[in-house]
Amino acid sequence: MPFDNPLALGALASVVPLILLYLLRPKPLQVQIPSLMFLMDIKEEKKRFYTSISKLVKDPLFFIQLFVLILLALAAASPYFESQEALSGDHTVIVIDGSASMQTDGRFSDAISKAEGYVSKTNTVILAESTPVVVIESAGAQATRDALAAMKPKATVADLSGAISAAMRIISEKGGNIVVISDFASWNGDDPVNSMKLAESYGLNVQFLLVGREADNTGIIQGTIEVADGSYNYNGVIKNYRSSRQSVDVEIKNLDSGKTETTSFTIPAKATKQITLKNLGTGITEVSILDDDSLTADNIAYISIPRISDRQLLFVTDINDLPSKLALSLIPTINVKQLEGVPDDLTDYSIVVIANKERALASNEISALNSYLNGGGKVVFIASDALSSENAKTGLVELLPVMPKSVEDTDNGVTLTVVQDTRLSEDIKYDEVAMYKFLNVTSRIESTTLVATEDGVPMLVYGPVGDGTSVYLGINDITGENAWNNFHNLPEYPVFWSKLAGWLGGTGSVQDYNLKTGTVSALAKEQEIQTPSTTETVSRVLYDEVGVYQVAGKEIAVNIYNDRESDTTLLGTDVIERSQANDGSGIVRASSYTAKNYLDNYMIIIIFALVVLELLIIRKRGEL
Repeated sequence: MPFDNPLALGALASVVPLILLYLLRPKPLQVQIPSLMFLMDIKEEKKRFYTSISKLVKDPLFFIQLFVLILLALAAASPYFESQEALSGDHTVIVIDGSASMQTDGRFSDAISKAEGYVSKTNTVILAESTPVVVIESAGAQATRDALAAMKPKATVADLSGAISAAMRIISEKGGNIVVISDFASWNGDDPVNSMKLAESYGLNVQFLLVGREADNTGIIQGTIEVADGSYNYNGVIKNYRSSRQSVDVEIKNLDSGKTETTSFTIPAKATKQITLKNLGTGITEVSILDDDSLTADNIAYISIPRISDRQLLFVTDINDLPSKLALSLIPTINVKQLEGVPDDLTDYSIVVIANKERALASNEISALNSYLNGGGKVVFIASDALSSENAKTGLVELLPVMPKSVEDTDNGVTLTVVQDTRLSEDIKYDEVAMYKFLNVTSRIESTTLVATEDGVPMLVYGPVGDGTSVYLGINDITGENAWNNFHNLPEYPVFWSKLAGWLGGTGSVQDYNLKTGTVSALAKEQEIQTPSTTETVSRVLYDEVGVYQVAGKEIAVNIYNDRESDTTLLGTDVIERSQANDGSGIVRASSYTAKNYLDNYMIIIIFALVVLELLIIRKRGEL
């Protein structure tokens, strides 16, 4: 019989003390006796020994306690036997498209109505966004209907294939049904029909349901912000999806100042119109199409221009003219102050960067950083010899999100790989970074690694220190013949520092304040954020609504900006045809699965019965 936890069988050794307990005799009393009496008592001693064995064997309490100990050890080892069970269709996974186009003319409400007709005994509901979101799992019929009634469409592009794959993982072992309800207008990832075929090859029944009809729409499908001569300019694109010329009224309003202006123009059928806004004011600017149409989510574009911060970034280094300091200085909304040491008072700084290459920080500097971090500050430590285990003091090591070791050289250089996708990995070609020398470190348990070497050595790590955030950047920024890597030579280098400054809560780049729906952002720590519709406490933000998010003290404007999602004339009839044309030829469907049947619950029931029997015997003897 196989066991899931065979080490628990060691508990069987507990029967040995039980046997010894029943054999245990009182300590004999030492008295002086004649030799003849001693010889005569030998036979009597043997008789008493065999009498003890006989009592042990005949005492039912011994067997009850023996079986209890054996069954407890076996139950802890989780014994089971395997059997082949037929695939079941009792579990239904309902995948509902939650993309922006599903907000058109009641498509989403139609999808919910159709989903209610497929509710079975056991159900899982998945909302297909840019990443699949499991709304409810393995729930009963009423709980599923309640969850469906509370669902709302989002403003992302749906990854239907990813949602089907998530459904497969949930029911692949025991079988079931997958129902996908969508307008199939557009999607991210693989073709959903390919995922359907894969699911059917595992014996799962997959059905596609189409909702929606063609509708008229005019939407804002593109928007970019440029910085020129210290001012911010916006270039937007509005598209008319109608088959006729459309007159469009547009309102531009700055929500901070209240300044409003209106413009009108005509867009030919199936054509676009570019709008340009110059010298945008700080704060949130709202661009609105005033005309009604079938999709309102793309009728408003939000623009966020960061307010100039009155706080500074402190750059501490023992070497001048580092590329990291230059990259930070290029950010127009950040004031960089360079010092050779850490001052006692850091309250005026929003971010502190420690870029010492040789000089180890003194005790008073470490104490200042410790107080700053515990008070909510953000510190970036750049790898160098000064941070190695040979040079860094214990107090400084405790502030790092990693445990440093020694500096290592590589013959041919090692490349980097992204461990977690965040805004810090977008548009950054880490695979083109060659590390010729690096500080070998290990990540702490409470820290999060975003980028590492191909061998798994952390290169970009962050973790909490008190109320603050400590960031370790393992990509040394020294240049020249002694350079550790080539990152500073890549065009993405200043982009990285702009993203890092913005992510940590500095003003950063204006692009960090204007995102597309579907973007995922990892926060430095779990915190409360304000979405356009609610308040949440998260450590990872999925921007799936159009509007303004309040995150880490920043106002982040989020827009759809997707041509296909705004095209309400698209319908996925071809997807339905291709899914129905799939006759399963060449697919070998499984008819059963291997089930583990655990016996520990039955053993626990027997143990309880034996304990009750033991109590009855003790009570009958008058010992209870």
